[in-house]
Amino acid sequence: MQAMEKRMVKLSVNGDDYEFAVKPNRTLLEALNDNLGLTGTRYGCGTGECGACTVLIDGEPKQACLMLAISAEGKNIRTVEGLSDGEGLHPVQRAFVEHGALQCGFCTPGFVMKAVALLQENPHPTEEEIRHYLRGNLCRCTGYAKIVKAIADVAR
Repeated sequence: MQAMEKRMVKLSVNGDDYEFAVKPNRTLLEALNDNLGLTGTRYGCGTGECGACTVLIDGEPKQACLMLAISAEGKNIRTVEGLSDGEGLHPVQRAFVEHGALQCGFCTPGFVMKAVALLQENPHPTEEEIRHYLRGNLCRCTGYAKIVKAIADVAR
């Protein structure tokens, strides 16, 4: 079996440009974690069902486990590490902490990224709209109530 040749890929992640070699079958999630050391984007299921790997691609929430790194070239990628302005937490991150909307924290980055996308699209969502938007993001530790309250608090 012949080894797969690596290809150069240029990614714009959190406002910084990177260029590195990847195998064509390498997912964006693997490239973010292994090549760039951005481990906030989590591997959960590997099938796009849990939302733990959610990142923003050109402002839209996408599962990084389902996208090849080479397919992300030319796109603006934002991970949970890119939310902070360097001075402090993003308002959504701060609300998650204040409302206890995280327990083990494994799914939190995906929920935070999805919430950021929702609030960019709809700055004043109802509780029903928040719950609907978060479908596809799974948490095994909470009952989602604190997550929804945290997002609703930011929307106020």
